[in-house]
Amino acid sequence: MGYGTGPLFFSPLSEIPRIGRSLPYAISFFLFCIVSIPTALASSAIGFYFLRFLQGFFGSPCLATGGASIADVYSSDVLPHAMTTWVFCVFCAPAIGVVVSGFAIPVLGWRFSMWEILIAAGPILVLLLLLPETSPATILHRRARRLEKMRTKRPYSYQTAADITQAGISFYSVVQESLLIPSKITFLDPAILFLNCYTSLTYGIYYSFFEAFPIVYQGIYGFNLGEMGLAFLAIVVGTIISFAVYNLYIYKIFTPKSRGLRKPEGVLVPALIACFGPSIGLLLFGWAANPNVHWIVPTIGIVIYPASVFILMQCVFLYIPACYPQYAASVFAATDFTRSAFACGAVVFSRPLYENLGVGPGCSLLAGLTIGCVIGIYSLYHCGEALRLRSKFVPKC
Repeated sequence: MGYGTGPLFFSPLSEIPRIGRSLPYAISFFLFCIVSIPTALASSAIGFYFLRFLQGFFGSPCLATGGASIADVYSSDVLPHAMTTWVFCVFCAPAIGVVVSGFAIPVLGWRFSMWEILIAAGPILVLLLLLPETSPATILHRRARRLEKMRTKRPYSYQTAADITQAGISFYSVVQESLLIPSKITFLDPAILFLNCYTSLTYGIYYSFFEAFPIVYQGIYGFNLGEMGLAFLAIVVGTIISFAVYNLYIYKIFTPKSRGLRKPEGVLVPALIACFGPSIGLLLFGWAANPNVHWIVPTIGIVIYPASVFILMQCVFLYIPACYPQYAASVFAATDFTRSAFACGAVVFSRPLYENLGVGPGCSLLAGLTIGCVIGIYSLYHCGEALRLRSKFVPKC
């Protein structure tokens, strides 16, 4: 839950011109590194759980706001390629972490997995401290303040659009309003509400594999801990395949056909095909997990699932900044919270689900939910423009 609640605080702050992106990045990740030290040394379960919550709280804002920063830097033609790299890392990191821990923990103990986090985070902290500001509103705000300081003999006031909008409003009120934006957009904008629910479902199912894999690969196929960890590489394989296919589509089809002005719904075209993939992957994984069937068959289902979800996530992460450029970080924060909350619940309910119903029926239940979301994707593609025109969070041209 800390993974989802942290961005609700730090990401909206990054949209305030007087604060910007860099400061929340640096503060939150610095605290993440500090908290990681007592986490590795925790002596009680309660203390460990609390510190893990703080790790998620301080570590996740960098991940949630990353999409907004990428949208700040890259033009619309290059943005899809840049965003795929970001989503690729988000998808592959948990799977690779399981592989490394699967071999390291039996030899070095579970605490080493906590030290691994700090070892990897240290260099990233240095890079974040050197990260230049990317928010256009903040860059303009700081430039205006510098110009005012330069004109000491003939004082002159420079104001940006954000300064004019927030004139007469206290900084406390601006912060308070910014912190409410993620929940407002989520509940008042039907398109964002659906996308949050859909991405939460697919993300939660992704994390349910962490409970299903021991049942399938250790219980049915007799894998040891390290070998079971290698099965998670199927997620990386599926992500690499979809990464290559999606970038080829963007380069060969999407960019040449969409020069100039285009509707944001155009980025959802790959999702119209990929939305069927999660159901197919779940059904293949669930019903092929049988001692009489080779383990590679259910693993193919695991390849299909992340391959399709990667494209779905990519389409969503491109659609959000295209529709809500001013509130991109807040929308990403709301999406991150709902995803993380459902993933937290999925870890809790997935093992009883698979143990009581069986892996096949359990996956069928989850596949049925993803099939229902297919209607939502097609509805959003065809009706998204009408929904945007009614939304008060979309800038009116």
